[in-house]
Amino acid sequence: MGIVRTILNVIWLVLCGIWMAIGYCIAGVICCVLIVTIPFGIASFRIAGYALWPFGHTIVDRPGAGIASAIGNVLWIIVAGWWLAIGHVLTGIALCITIIGIPFGIANFKMIPVSLVPLGKEIVEI
Repeated sequence: MGIVRTILNVIWLVLCGIWMAIGYCIAGVICCVLIVTIPFGIASFRIAGYALWPFGHTIVDRPGAGIASAIGNVLWIIVAGWWLAIGHVLTGIALCITIIGIPFGIANFKMIPVSLVPLGKEIVEI
């Protein structure tokens, strides 16, 4: 199973992973400009790593994430989450056009929730 994950991750990286990770890194750099939005930048860089190599990992709710995460997620949606989610939707649709791209399109669609609400989430290995 490890070889299949590696092959899927390499194909993902070539088809869309690098571009999505660049988008998250740009959002992270912009968020790190202000002191108040540094947690958003850190979350963005964390998701950029997930966007590079998603197969073999999953997203779970972090225990103890409270109201601060919820408020931060609302701000994130307004500032950057909306644009990143649109990127995932468009890339997912483009990948689902071919039969080989369908698993990668589905993986893009699975990343939409974390692109909208990254705070209070944790990326773990399967």
